[in-house]
Amino acid sequence: MALAPARTKYRKSQKGSRAGNAKRGNTLAFGEFGLQSLTRGPMTGQQIEAARVAISRHLKRKGKLWIRVFPHKPVTKKPAEVRMGQGKGPVEYYVAVIKPGAVLFELAGVPLTVARDAFRLADAKLPFHCRFISREAAQA
Repeated sequence: MALAPARTKYRKSQKGSRAGNAKRGNTLAFGEFGLQSLTRGPMTGQQIEAARVAISRHLKRKGKLWIRVFPHKPVTKKPAEVRMGQGKGPVEYYVAVIKPGAVLFELAGVPLTVARDAFRLADAKLPFHCRFISREAAQA
């Protein structure tokens, strides 16, 4: 089962605006290393889970991983070959709206090379470009 909110105030939501850069959640808060988005787009619960599995498999149960994003936004879809009108379709899945600069994952307790490789594998699972960031580089 993919990530989804336990309960929401409203079942469906409008698309909204995806413009601008990430104002919050754009710096390392927990770990030594992070994966930061460079472009914008929706990230589904399945993609978050696929990236998490890729990272944790590479780490072999070492280190600590933080997931900094959660899919709160419902995406609806009408069934195939249905005429226009008759309202909005049912909720298909949930997405996290990702803006440039948002930190997606954080990692601590592993060497730099291991973290870099783990995040490289996770980046391949995501629908947008990301970069590796570290606490040492941010302070220097």
